[in-house]
Amino acid sequence: MKSPFTGKEMKIVKEWRTMSFRKNSFDVLFHAYECEDTGEQFEDDALANLNYNQLVNQYRVKYRIPFPEQIIAIRNKYGVSATKMSEILGFGVNSYRQYESGEVPSQSNARLIQLVDDPHEFKKLVDLSSTLETNAIQKIHKNIKKQLEARKENKQEKYLERYFFSTYLPTSFTGYKKPDLNKFAGMVVFFAEQLAPWKTKLNKLLFYTDFLMYKRTGFSMSGIQYRAISMGPVPNKFNSIFEYLDNKEEVDIHFTNFINGGTGEQFKPAAYKKFNKELFSEFELSILSEVAMRFEKTTTDEMIDISHKEKAWLENKEEKKLIDYKYSFELNQV
Repeated sequence: MKSPFTGKEMKIVKEWRTMSFRKNSFDVLFHAYECEDTGEQFEDDALANLNYNQLVNQYRVKYRIPFPEQIIAIRNKYGVSATKMSEILGFGVNSYRQYESGEVPSQSNARLIQLVDDPHEFKKLVDLSSTLETNAIQKIHKNIKKQLEARKENKQEKYLERYFFSTYLPTSFTGYKKPDLNKFAGMVVFFAEQLAPWKTKLNKLLFYTDFLMYKRTGFSMSGIQYRAISMGPVPNKFNSIFEYLDNKEEVDIHFTNFINGGTGEQFKPAAYKKFNKELFSEFELSILSEVAMRFEKTTTDEMIDISHKEKAWLENKEEKKLIDYKYSFELNQV
């Protein structure tokens, strides 16, 4: 971005600021372009969104306000339009659409949205609605029944996800995203196709992808938690998740026995599984490609050394702690 005063390119400066949202104060690492000659600071749309997301994400977590993707997911599972959902909830349609677009609901409206995530509670509100036509109610009832049946059928998978992720709620340790196993699997498939990495390198590729995404937007890509271990940052419970993906034939893990007695695990594309770019936005795809190109020729040992220079690892390695995504802003290798 060029200075409006001098026409020179401006550098990005960062400083911690205490900012307020709905009478609540939170610390935000404020990003801005600064004119070298005048000292004036400016935000473009990307930096303004990054600063805003840091602020309101903390407010959402504090009061358990659902994030837009959660609100959309609740509506989609019942197969209703935004207009019909707003009628069922008793909201104005414009207000509800704004919630899906990023506007933060009031605490009372947020509770109601979260309540209807339960099919039984949603049915109660549908039956109380005075604006829905009979055929619309019948259609929604069918979808509610499907959701209740799916709950029974997917018990094992839900159990595994609870074990893998430990939480379903977005927090600073998930990059303010609800953990998404499908998206995480898509990231693994992407790197298997592009680089066929060994497991240790793959763990670092995933770390840099999620943390670079957060560095640019204030949100991670997958919602996965990362932990600092001796070999560097890794997805929490990565061995169990990778074994699950291998059994589901999302990827092929090839084992190699080395002369020193060690065993290596290399991730390669599965025969009948291709990378599904529809799971990702164009911006997310650009982040994946950027990380792949940055580390394409980097060896596993080099990846370990690189990750060991990150503050995210250095300040958490002693106790093998989960890594807060706030460390994204201090990445020095991407």
